[in-house]
Amino acid sequence: MFYCFSRTLSNSLETVLTLVSLYYWPCMRTYVVKSSYASRKWGLFVAALACAIRPTSAVTWMYVGFLELFNAHDRLKFVFLEVAPIGTLVLGLTCLLDRFMYGTWVLVPLNFLKFNFLSSGGDYYGTHKWHWYFTQGFTVMIFSHLPFCIAGIVYSKQWKFSGLLAWVLGFYSILGHKEFRFVLPVLPIALMFSGYSLAVIEDPSAGSLEYKGKGFSKKKNKCPPKMTVAILFLLATNIPMALYMSLVHQRGPEDVMNHLAREAFQGNMKSILFLTPCHATPYYSMLHQNVPMKFLDCTPSEEKGVLDESDRFMMDPASFMSKYAQNWSLPSHIVLFDSEEQKLRSFLISFDYREEKRFFNAHFKVDRDLQASIVVYVKKDSTI
Repeated sequence: MFYCFSRTLSNSLETVLTLVSLYYWPCMRTYVVKSSYASRKWGLFVAALACAIRPTSAVTWMYVGFLELFNAHDRLKFVFLEVAPIGTLVLGLTCLLDRFMYGTWVLVPLNFLKFNFLSSGGDYYGTHKWHWYFTQGFTVMIFSHLPFCIAGIVYSKQWKFSGLLAWVLGFYSILGHKEFRFVLPVLPIALMFSGYSLAVIEDPSAGSLEYKGKGFSKKKNKCPPKMTVAILFLLATNIPMALYMSLVHQRGPEDVMNHLAREAFQGNMKSILFLTPCHATPYYSMLHQNVPMKFLDCTPSEEKGVLDESDRFMMDPASFMSKYAQNWSLPSHIVLFDSEEQKLRSFLISFDYREEKRFFNAHFKVDRDLQASIVVYVKKDSTI
């Protein structure tokens, strides 16, 4: 979880708000709450905030909302006196905020819907097969907790939550463009099922109806052998993976920006050109210096089939740079991955660039060719 959370802050906030909201929804609880109406309003408000931050969060609340509508006895009140007012309030506040920030009236959820769903704009950034979340995406996210999650679903019989899990994964599987972060909000639910199965392993009576409502026993029992094996298995698989994915895998962009920041602080650079896939490295958030920088444009075209700069560069780096160099202002530093460096080495040498620094990036390829290292080239006469 900590590895996923640090990567995409908006999805992380969406995940937190989703969990908070699910706590308040009466239809998702296994016991009756006295102040269910007040609880439901809080759930609606937090759900609306989640949708304001990430409109795709509506996928989750479609399921929960219809479930509540099916179970509620006051359906008209729920729709017209709770959903409509709270939704209108949050939408109005977000529109006012967008009006203040953009200087014009913008309906972000509508634009989001048009681009990602109606025009399949997300497909511009790559597509996966329909089963990707089930065979690769979500299974990688939950990793070695998967068998415990499946066991927890069976043992707990909490079909509302398992149904939500299946609904979200199934809905996103229909869309062509898929990313790990899209299904991050349901990862904690899967981990809760995993925790439930571990509790049953420790104490088989934990899943019984008689067990509910009882406090924790103060008596310390010896950990069952099965529980010990399960814990050791999870530790042995998750700790190395967490360390590797957080400290080693694809660390090149961060290392190269730290290096460039030091060079810029010392006044050893004039400008930087990033010949990398779109948004492959941090930008001014790590440089903190007023140095001109440029990266290859990857703005989606309104015309289908028209490739952006980044795609044209990745298809044929040498040909692209031959044309690009006709109108460029020579940067003092060029950053690129080794997979493209091999195709551009003679080009870089012809413009008097030399390799300054090479940083490790990855041991295996992910979406593209293996990007084992990221390289900094500097123009020989650029030192200030």
